[in-house]
Amino acid sequence: MTALFQLPPALAEHRLVRLGGEFFRFGVVGVAGFLVDSGVLTAAIALGLGPWFGRALSYLFGATTTFLLNRAWTWRHAPRDAMGRRWALFLLVNLVGFACNYGTYALMITNLPVAAAHPVLGVAAGSLAGMVGNFLLSRRFVFARGGEARPLAT
Repeated sequence: MTALFQLPPALAEHRLVRLGGEFFRFGVVGVAGFLVDSGVLTAAIALGLGPWFGRALSYLFGATTTFLLNRAWTWRHAPRDAMGRRWALFLLVNLVGFACNYGTYALMITNLPVAAAHPVLGVAAGSLAGMVGNFLLSRRFVFARGGEARPLAT
């Protein structure tokens, strides 16, 4: 079954094909992060933490999930050094995506009654808003292009 999806070696090595594969895997990982994010938000709201603090907490859980899965799958050839520093760098560079993500969420739940009633809709829209920026920044600064990152000091 896998052979149906294998590309010829010359095409598989093409830069755009590799980039497309990374972006696809990043998107799949993003879905997993969305599920964690949404689940934690739902639980936080149910526990009385509210949609604002609950969202900040759920983002942290979702971002940690995506860091670990991207490290294991999307950029599996990236260096394995200084995991704590790379996680912190991942969170730092993804602040751009977080601003888009949380900003979209905030706009939606304050301006759209349906999003206020169902905050997960804001999470979904926010996730999409931050995806491209997060991919580019993570690829360049956390996991490096093609897994050729310089090791970080430990």
